[in-house]
Amino acid sequence: MSGADPPLATIAIVTDSAVRDSLGYLDVGRSTSSHGRRMARELTQRELRNESGDIMRRLDEGESFVVTRNGVPVAELTPLRRRRFVAAEAAMEMFRTAPTVDHDRFRADLDRVAVQDPEPRG
Repeated sequence: MSGADPPLATIAIVTDSAVRDSLGYLDVGRSTSSHGRRMARELTQRELRNESGDIMRRLDEGESFVVTRNGVPVAELTPLRRRRFVAAEAAMEMFRTAPTVDHDRFRADLDRVAVQDPEPRG
């Protein structure tokens, strides 16, 4: 399994109508909600089955979908967040402006909360 590709999306089954309403599923036809959040495109169960290749490509591009059965939203299909590689130079630049660490204070904080006893607890 270590050589397998990571999953492209997660599916959440939404059964509570109040939850669906709070997530904005009633406004699926609009591209953005009143909160500025991009809304998912509505997708029928049949479209999911027949257009799975296209849907997977669009998930890979970051698009989300709400899957319906008989016009009722039953699932949300959303892309997984991918891990991003950060170049060493970029990481060093981010840490350049970080506050300095007082090593004595840091060690005292660790000693106060961490058990340093080498004896097994079991």
